[in-house]
Amino acid sequence: MSCTIDKAVADAKTLVDAKTLVERLRDHNDAAESLIEQTTALNKRVEAMKQYQEEIQELNEVTRHPPWSTLVMGIQHIRELQQETKELRTSLEEHQAALELIMKQHSKELQAHVDQITEVAAVMKKAIEIDQQQGCKEQELIFQLEQENKERKEINYTIEIKSEAVN
Repeated sequence: MSCTIDKAVADAKTLVDAKTLVERLRDHNDAAESLIEQTTALNKRVEAMKQYQEEIQELNEVTRHPPWSTLVMGIQHIRELQQETKELRTSLEEHQAALELIMKQHSKELQAHVDQITEVAAVMKKAIEIDQQQGCKEQELIFQLEQENKERKEINYTIEIKSEAVN
């Protein structure tokens, strides 16, 4: 009986050890699959980099030895561009000179307008001053006439009262 229990315990232990080993094997299998995926991705990147490097080398070879006709056409194009640049520079200088002349003329006209405006402003200022002085004189005259009118009304009123008293 003791042998059966020992055997059962040993079998149970064996089963636990087997389960542990199975779990470890699964973990190792998952890790291995992950490493395989990473390795595959890296391998693809390395291949892409190699292909890129080869293409760069091919392009460098092509650009180092351009055909003679391409060089001649390039030189002609450069000369055409240089000529066009000269023409554009000359045209720009002519336009700048014309613009400066126009600006001088407009500056003179503008100065004449500014002078006229200044004169008109001075005349208007003088007119305002005269108008204000005249307005003050008129106000004083109106005040004086109102005072005189008030005094005369008072005198008339006094006379009316006295004449009524006499009657």
